[in-house]
Amino acid sequence: MCIRYLGFVLLIWFPAALHAQSATQSCSAPRLDGGFFAPKQETYSHGTKLTYTCNDGRKPAVEGWWATSTCLNGTWSHEPQCIDEKACMPPTIPNAIYTVNTNGWYEERHIIRIKCNEGYEHKDRDATAECVNGAWTSVPICEKSIRACSEPPKVPHAVIIHQKYQEVFPAGTAVQYECEDGYTVEGADTKKSIYCIAGNWTEGPTCSIRPGTGDGGSAGGGPTTSTGRGTQPVGGGSSNSSGSNEMETEHQITTSTSHIRFISEAASKRLRESQCGFYKRVGPERVVCQSDGTWSEVPTCKATFCSVNTDEYPQLIPGGVKYIKDGEKVRLECVELDHWWTQHYSVGRCTFGTLSLSRCCDWLDLKRNIC
Repeated sequence: MCIRYLGFVLLIWFPAALHAQSATQSCSAPRLDGGFFAPKQETYSHGTKLTYTCNDGRKPAVEGWWATSTCLNGTWSHEPQCIDEKACMPPTIPNAIYTVNTNGWYEERHIIRIKCNEGYEHKDRDATAECVNGAWTSVPICEKSIRACSEPPKVPHAVIIHQKYQEVFPAGTAVQYECEDGYTVEGADTKKSIYCIAGNWTEGPTCSIRPGTGDGGSAGGGPTTSTGRGTQPVGGGSSNSSGSNEMETEHQITTSTSHIRFISEAASKRLRESQCGFYKRVGPERVVCQSDGTWSEVPTCKATFCSVNTDEYPQLIPGGVKYIKDGEKVRLECVELDHWWTQHYSVGRCTFGTLSLSRCCDWLDLKRNIC
């Protein structure tokens, strides 16, 4: 009985072992021109590591004068290769991207153009690097743009949704807060967005206890009416606020036979006085809480500006994102010079939110308004 059981176990184990062996593949010896490697074998099993170096005038296609490569299931972790010692490895530039050569290195005199990530701009307008004698000259630096914002402010009883954490947010970014259960924004919705404008965030929300879920509020207090001395409870009693001190708890009440509407005067005033910066308010000044528990139409902020990323236009000197208010124009410096004594500019215009760029013109064309 025991012998038959052992045979059954072996039948199960052997195919599994054979499958594990066949899951990995060996590597053929690499072909290395201009160098040599060790150990010298025709084939290398999975996990075997070899070391190589290059002859005079050449170097490995990775950092260092010698390198290692590992056989990983039939493929070398990097193909051993000896390149000209004057070639360059890819530079490391934080917060930037550039075109990467498929072979993993760059020949001497190769020039790369750097593009900074959103929220960053080129320091000293330096956007290129050149490979000279095995090293990069004047490697560009991408620093935080003065128009970008740091992380949004932390708000008690709220969290930012649908937005991953990052240290820098480009201008124009919108993030949305959501209050925790039982809290609300200005007695209305549970969500509110703020915007990054010219390096600063617009005013953040305040999450207050939702009426009826805690002490105070209107729950159980009965209907109220508006008088000349402020908001008074219907049927007598004292007011919770004075007529001269406008607070969010003050409400103007309009009573009809069909419904009662509660209008937040403080919220209405903030809407009227709100300055959206590069945005304008679209919609009503006053928002009404209706009898069915929903709000009337709420206003929105519509962009009244254009943006142009000078880093994306080869004819322009890179300087990050520029903002143009609707109906205005700005001069953007051009790279190419027709004459040594004058700088050329492209005129950027913003018309109803649409950007247009002119050709690069000299000062005379600009003066004649023909650019």
